[in-house]
Amino acid sequence: MIIQTPDKYFLVSGYSEGETELNAFDNSLLAAGVGNVNLVRMSSILPPAAKEINPIQLPYGALVPIAYAEEASSIPGETVSAGVALGVTDDPTLPGVIMEHHMHGSEEECRNIVIAKVQAAFQHRGWKLADMKVKVISGKVQRIGAAFAGVVLWT
Repeated sequence: MIIQTPDKYFLVSGYSEGETELNAFDNSLLAAGVGNVNLVRMSSILPPAAKEINPIQLPYGALVPIAYAEEASSIPGETVSAGVALGVTDDPTLPGVIMEHHMHGSEEECRNIVIAKVQAAFQHRGWKLADMKVKVISGKVQRIGAAFAGVVLWT
């Protein structure tokens, strides 16, 4: 097994500018505290009974499972937003659900959409939503900018 099932998580976000959209994305990862690791993008399930922790300094080069959203733009004056939300039940045997959203638009609109996605996921599963965590960031592009938000899973 390359990656153990994580039992901890934390939310991160960052916005930054760069010389290219890829550099802006990389800089947004640095701003979020996950720029010097290898992100392993995952789908949107939080392992059962996972506990939220404060963000930690991740080991350089570590393989880090993460659900994330990112948006970049090279149009000055445009606002880019990225957000994640996770919902958990009051039943520790059930997993949580993580949703992501990215867009050219406001932080408030992104927040509303990502929250609605979590609510819909719980409704479709027939589960009671006991708690929700949300992390959204936006930035107004000066030259080339990128927004990033993620849920880091860790053991």
